[in-house]
Amino acid sequence: MMPDINEMLPFLIPLAIVEVVLLIYTLHHILTHQTYRHGSRALWIVITLIGMQFIGPILYFLLGREEN
Repeated sequence: MMPDINEMLPFLIPLAIVEVVLLIYTLHHILTHQTYRHGSRALWIVITLIGMQFIGPILYFLLGREEN
């Protein structure tokens, strides 16, 4: 039996907020930095937007972000 959506809202709303904040922070970081460990700015924007549900931003911070 599927759980009712109203029962899941207390879990889904904070998860959605964290996801959007992580996406915005990641895009800000990509757009304000010039160098990346792997790939280019355009590649990381595409990966971040397509893999929006945590995977894209996490991949960027693990693989693409150049350490300053």
